[in-house]
Amino acid sequence: MRRQWLTMSAGALGRGIAAGQIDPLELTGAYLDAIAAHPMTPRIYARVTAERALAEAEAARKRAGSGHRRGPLDGVPISWKDLFDTAGIATEAGSALLQGRVPEADAEVLRNATAAGAVCLGKTHMSELAFSGLGLNPVTQTPPCLNDADAVPGGSSSGAAASVAFGLAACGIGSDTGGSVRIPAAWNDLVGLKTTAGRLSLKGVVPLAESFDTVGPLCRTVEDAALMLAMLEGGRAADLRGASLTGVRLMVLDTIAMDGLRGAPRAGFRSAVERLQAAGATVAHREIPEVEQAMELAGVLFTTEAYATWKDVIEAAPEKMFPAILERFRAGRDYGGVAFVSAWQKLRRLRRVWAEKTAGFDAVIIPTAANLPPDAKRLMADTEYYVTENLLTLRNTRIGNLMGGAALSLPTGLPSTGIMFLTPPHSEERLLRLGAAAEAALA
Repeated sequence: MRRQWLTMSAGALGRGIAAGQIDPLELTGAYLDAIAAHPMTPRIYARVTAERALAEAEAARKRAGSGHRRGPLDGVPISWKDLFDTAGIATEAGSALLQGRVPEADAEVLRNATAAGAVCLGKTHMSELAFSGLGLNPVTQTPPCLNDADAVPGGSSSGAAASVAFGLAACGIGSDTGGSVRIPAAWNDLVGLKTTAGRLSLKGVVPLAESFDTVGPLCRTVEDAALMLAMLEGGRAADLRGASLTGVRLMVLDTIAMDGLRGAPRAGFRSAVERLQAAGATVAHREIPEVEQAMELAGVLFTTEAYATWKDVIEAAPEKMFPAILERFRAGRDYGGVAFVSAWQKLRRLRRVWAEKTAGFDAVIIPTAANLPPDAKRLMADTEYYVTENLLTLRNTRIGNLMGGAALSLPTGLPSTGIMFLTPPHSEERLLRLGAAAEAALA
């Protein structure tokens, strides 16, 4: 039974606790035992917080026994990307620049989750300072990819994805600035939710580019994503009952997103679209040229803010960084204030056009990533390969960040391929209902 728990969804575990069939302390012990025994643990967890986890599980056991559970996931063990502050526990964001950084308080989303009964298993490895979609990190660790032992897992929430995919957490909490939840979710056959910027608190979250930074879960089911969103913000989960694709209108974005797809992502997306249509959805193809204009702004917008945030720390010890990440940050030096402000003004205009042109659809759908997980050794040895694969990896997900809405990646059924649903800002509940219906069609 303990082994079976490691493959169950967070929601199912919560229901088992509520029914008295699962003891939260035994459940946490099962996860900690699995973490201790798994050969990949050093590549997945930067730090395991066993003492905290057992204390939280003991409290959850008492609440369950007295009938005072705090919510549907009270007593469920989850992992946290190593950029969420944890009181008294090192939080280093995958970088030697932050080695020994120990915050005094938990991040606000971690406090909310703890207040709702979550059990904190530990901190997971990530791309350095969250500035890569590949998940390659020679400074600390590169977590494994579920489907290819030689490949990177996707980033920057790489360890968060691996912790769930390898049965070492019921859910992983990550962050997404340009695709960092959705890419590792897609490449490890998980569900990944990118929330609207500003919906979840960034207080106590190590920043990359705060204008685009978002917090989101990587999990096994859409229900888990809905439950985790509610837990992270101290709210109520979306009601997914009765979700259906009947009458749903979906738009395939042909501008940029469908260009140069590799074979498996193309096949996975095509198969997924066919199953959505068979379940009642109507699918139309559209071009939105303004997306291309928005993508041209990505360099100035992301790198300028990222470099402005980190320049003093970086330039004090640049030799401590992975050169490819250092180069990405330093690209932000090339833009002045006028260029940055002008880019934001233009992006806001383009977002209005996007909203108008997508208003007649329930969601825009595109492949989550245009490529499969690249080979880790080749990425280290071939600079051009690293640059082209990183840019291609983040291309489609970045559309969601630039357009400012919510996004959900679901597995297509073909290993390491995902289909992404894009909806307007602060539409997460609607998106999750649509995702639940799509999940059933894709099963």
